Amino acid sequence: MRNRTVRHTRRRRIIVTAVVMAAGVGLAGTALAEVEQSDVAQQAHAEALAPGTPCSVSTRACVDLESQQAWLVRDGEVTRGPVPIASGGAGQETPVGHSFRVYRKNKDHVSGEFNGPDGNPAPMPWSVFFADGGVAFHGGDRERASAGCVKLDLPEAEAFFNDLAEGDKVQVVNASVEQAARGAAPATG
Repeated sequence: MRNRTVRHTRRRRIIVTAVVMAAGVGLAGTALAEVEQSDVAQQAHAEALAPGTPCSVSTRACVDLESQQAWLVRDGEVTRGPVPIASGGAGQETPVGHSFRVYRKNKDHVSGEFNGPDGNPAPMPWSVFFADGGVAFHGGDRERASAGCVKLDLPEAEAFFNDLAEGDKVQVVNASVEQAARGAAPATG
């Protein structure tokens, strides 16, 4: 039985890697394929999808980098979304993962690394931090890519801030990679 499981896992890795490479995502795809095959990803793929999202029912916030959309989820059901987002730009991509956790919230946060167009520290209102390096959901101009964060319109950022609590799970995925890993039909949003 163990040999069958090992062969199945290897086959799944080959399929996911082929899909990612076929999508033309190059070196970032290699890292993405490794993330998608982690034990945490395997556990997420064993769960049902929250209806209308590419994320598992156990998540509280879901981000699809391909469609540039996000959702709030509670008890496996969408409570808000899809809402439009802006994610990280080239060289500062938003990290992909299945088990990020909210670790800090700051309603009036300003960036310690980046300045806005006015030369002052960039405002990051309604920040909900969930990944290493200060990656957060926050309000901002969605016309400009972020430095790895997930930017939302201000009303959406406030809703995410008010709904999410420290410890809540956040999943950031690429829907087509999730579909391939699950062998599922496309999620609709």
